[in-house]
Amino acid sequence: MPKAYEVIADDIPRRLAVRANTRHQWEKDRARKPRATRAETGATEHDTGLEPRDLVFFAKYRVIRAAKDLADAFGVPMGTELLERTYRTRHAAETAPFKLVTSYLVRDMIAANPDLLDESKEPWPGGTQNQLYTVGIELDRVEERFTARPPTPEEADELELPPGTSVILLRKTSYDINDRIVDISDITLPGDRTELLFTTSLERW
Repeated sequence: MPKAYEVIADDIPRRLAVRANTRHQWEKDRARKPRATRAETGATEHDTGLEPRDLVFFAKYRVIRAAKDLADAFGVPMGTELLERTYRTRHAAETAPFKLVTSYLVRDMIAANPDLLDESKEPWPGGTQNQLYTVGIELDRVEERFTARPPTPEEADELELPPGTSVILLRKTSYDINDRIVDISDITLPGDRTELLFTTSLERW
């Protein structure tokens, strides 16, 4: 886990978030645990070393029609209904979120569980992998693509970025065991307080 307050911006200590690819197996291992176990901690706590009581969470849901880029990514017709989910999580002692997250699910794929369409059920213990598990979906793999660029004025303002700081853009695509794309998330990470860590385990000869 990262140490507390590793980043200093304008004399204000900021929590460093370390995003490792091993988080996906950690999330899958928890997806079928009892609710009480899942509620003990979440992905943000995992990345920052914070406790649930340290965090302020926000979620907003809306149904949208898939434009060409998302329709092509999901392999569905344009206009297909998607559930767009916007998430923000911040340290209670800070005003900027750790990242900007927008997640997309095909509405018909999850509609069998009405709770998955209800933003008031957030934060959901066990996150998206448990949500998908409730409608019989198991993830097989997660693909993550990273790029970087200067922030837009809106991103710089919301993330409270120091001048000259870039943002890291992450497109996370989750595939189920039938090779369907079941979740696409666009994540904007602040370059001044995000560390990316990749560990590749190799099978022994």
